[in-house]
Amino acid sequence: MTDTPARLLQLLSLLQTPREWPGGELAGRLGVSRRTVRRDIDRLRELGYPVQAARGAEGGYRLVAGKAMPPLVLDDEEAVAIAVGLRAGAGHAVDGVEEASVRALAKLEQVLPARLRHRVASLQAATMPLVGPWRGDGATVDPRTLTTIASAVTGEERLRFGYVSGDGTATKRLVEPYRLVSTGRRWYLVAYDVERGDWRTFRVDRIAEPFATGARFAPRELPEANAAEFVRASMQRLQPISPALDLDVTFEAPAAFVTARLPRTLGAPEPLGAERCRLRTSCSDSLEWVALRLALVDCEFTVNGPPAMTGYLHDLGERLTRAAASGGVED
Repeated sequence: MTDTPARLLQLLSLLQTPREWPGGELAGRLGVSRRTVRRDIDRLRELGYPVQAARGAEGGYRLVAGKAMPPLVLDDEEAVAIAVGLRAGAGHAVDGVEEASVRALAKLEQVLPARLRHRVASLQAATMPLVGPWRGDGATVDPRTLTTIASAVTGEERLRFGYVSGDGTATKRLVEPYRLVSTGRRWYLVAYDVERGDWRTFRVDRIAEPFATGARFAPRELPEANAAEFVRASMQRLQPISPALDLDVTFEAPAAFVTARLPRTLGAPEPLGAERCRLRTSCSDSLEWVALRLALVDCEFTVNGPPAMTGYLHDLGERLTRAAASGGVED
């Protein structure tokens, strides 16, 4: 590779992988001599990249943390993933990061090639968040599957794909995709199933080989206010109805501290001064899950109700105490 700028960018991309690169391996990847690699490393250092060299015959190199963050080199998939994440942060993520997300997103989208801006815009336009106590298993979704579906949603094209239901039944589907819905740990596609003549919700991690047919359609009227409400109603029909848990807890910590460590679905506690707060809420989560989330706040707290929560925490505390006492004992 004789193009120095292109070679430096490729070298930088390799070094940004969290590993140590022997000089010989870098030379082979770049098609240059080890001496050229050493010169290129010096150029990167002059540009502010903190490249550390290891002693030894191989002369390994790695990028380490420096005093300032130098420019990053991203491939297409990384750039799309970061842009989508920043858009989510700008719209409905953790308090305090919205403005920073907007600034970072503006910088990134300014330099994104048109083809990547289109992919980011399609995925974002076809997606809406669902806020609620839904906790999935975090099944992995191929980004290409998401972008294919998103493009079909925004282009109003019929979509074909293979689908595996919860009981393992495999089917082929032809749908008119309406919207993607993210619940935080799972993705769902809301679509009109053409062959079944009805609206359906599909888990995206169970969708295989989706492709747009090119056949356009006029969007139908959804039977709910929006796609998120449609998914919420579908999940409520599938999940057993559990009684509401009326929770009343006093924390010996500032309200901001507790809020940052509680799931958003439990709400925010009200301050009781600078160092105390109280959470009064109602939720449909299991008592066991809520008890563990309270413990993970990592501060002293008192459960004022319900009595079942107090009893469960007492039993849990005794089990944990016995587990700690038996630690390190060998037969």
